[in-house]
Amino acid sequence: MATQPLGVGHLVRVAVIGAGHWGPNLIRNFEAPPASTVKLVVDRDADRLRQVRDRFPGTPVAEDAGAALSDPGVDAVVIATPTATHHGLARAALEAGKHVLVEKPITNDSRQAQELIALAERRQRVLMVGHVFLFNPAVRQAHAAIASGQLGRIHYLSMIRTNLGPIRADVNAAWDLMSHDISICNHWLGAEPEAASAIGGTWLNAGREDAVFATLRYPAGVLANVQASWLSPRKTRDITVVGDRGMLTFDDLNVVEPLRLYDRQARAGNVAIPRTSPGEPLRNQCAHFLDCVRTGQRPSSGGSESAAVVRALEAIDRSMREHGREQRVGGDR
Repeated sequence: MATQPLGVGHLVRVAVIGAGHWGPNLIRNFEAPPASTVKLVVDRDADRLRQVRDRFPGTPVAEDAGAALSDPGVDAVVIATPTATHHGLARAALEAGKHVLVEKPITNDSRQAQELIALAERRQRVLMVGHVFLFNPAVRQAHAAIASGQLGRIHYLSMIRTNLGPIRADVNAAWDLMSHDISICNHWLGAEPEAASAIGGTWLNAGREDAVFATLRYPAGVLANVQASWLSPRKTRDITVVGDRGMLTFDDLNVVEPLRLYDRQARAGNVAIPRTSPGEPLRNQCAHFLDCVRTGQRPSSGGSESAAVVRALEAIDRSMREHGREQRVGGDR
């Protein structure tokens, strides 16, 4: 069933639920007439709402999400709250007839993710998830290089995402950080992993791994080794892709030359540094959501793609509980 579009040129009226770390960035991008306007910002924390009023004068605020869901003047709801609240808020928004952009991961349970996908389909509403790295111009260029066969048959990917904090209490480091890399892997390879094995360490928050080391096994024998940590003294956002005809590296912290392409003779100095198109990934993501709402097109980071990430994260959690034993993705929990 197709999404019911608002119409090209329509000013999309947005409510943002959650004004914490990421919320103000979303407010800034959606407060952008004539494409969209922020009709309401919701947060239970009065101090955060005061900060919103100071930074975005004139933007209405409320402490109850019901104010956004019951307002017929709100076309779309953007959810930037703790992961455990995503399912309930997204479900309520879809049932209220709103289009939904929810921050990653879509939920902390793949069955709940599937429920939201089915509900969005029935209600003919856009359900999109904020896997922001899929809207990074360098990530898109890397995808084009892989899809074109420039690297040949892919052997493996190595991905490192570390930083000193911020420590989250609602999810572990895999759900917080590794979700980015899994979404990138799935997108680049056009598949989801078949199995996962992982180990993790818990030093700061009982029951929440602060560092996770995982290996994902994709179809055709492709491996992805992924490291995520909140406890590293150095911020790292590195990806390496190795194929039988070439290799690729992506350094998200290198704002000038994030992407490098190597052929098989790279030791002889055959390295290409493609020019990367400018553009803020979050702005690209928000613009894509608005396009989907107005035209009814399917989002590139929709519910199905996001549910695949959750299934992989669930397998990683199961493997850590089993001391690293490989777990089938989508298997029994």
